[in-house]
Amino acid sequence: MSGTTELSCRCGETKASLKGKPILSTECLCSDCQRAGSILGSLDGAQAVLDERKATRFVLFRKDRVRCRQGQKNLREHRLQPDSKTRRVVATCCNTPMFLDFTQGHWLSVYGNLWSAETLPPLNLRTMTNDAPEGVELPDDVPNLEAHNLRFFIRLIVAWVAMGFRTPVVDYVQGELHISSTQQDRI
Repeated sequence: MSGTTELSCRCGETKASLKGKPILSTECLCSDCQRAGSILGSLDGAQAVLDERKATRFVLFRKDRVRCRQGQKNLREHRLQPDSKTRRVVATCCNTPMFLDFTQGHWLSVYGNLWSAETLPPLNLRTMTNDAPEGVELPDDVPNLEAHNLRFFIRLIVAWVAMGFRTPVVDYVQGELHISSTQQDRI
C-alpha cells in the first residue's frame, strides 16, 4: 500500500481519503456514463465530467480504502433507473460528482476531476469505446477497448481476492439527488 490521497469537492466542504494505489485508471465511454455525465454537468454550478470525446475519467479504488472524512451530510445518489445497481454520488454543497458505486461490487469509481492534472493517476485504458459518439477519434496512447476485457476483470478480481472476497457497503450516502424534470429534459 502506498500513501493516502486526500480529495475534496470543488468548494472543500466534502472530503475523502483514499488509501493505497488505485486498481485502475480509465476513461469510460459507455452510453450510461455519457447520459449521467450530461445530467450531472447540468446541475447548478457543476463542472463538466465529460471530456470533449464524451468520456468520463474514473480512478477505481477498493471500497475498503475510501472514506468520507467530512461532509457526509452533502452526499446524494443519482440512479439512471430506479432499480439500477449503479449509483453516482454527488456532493450537493457545490454539485461535485464524487464517485460511482456499483452497489454489488467491491470498488468505487472515483471521478477523475477531483484530482489536479498533475496528480491524476496515469490513464491505463479506455473502455466501452463502442459507445463513443459518431465521429469521435480516440488517441492510441492507451488501449481503446470496445467493452471490458479480461485484463480489466483480472485487476478487479485481484483486488477482490486481496479483500478476502468482501463487498463492503457504502452506507454514508444521505439519500437521493433531486434532479428537476427541466434538467432531465435538457439532456
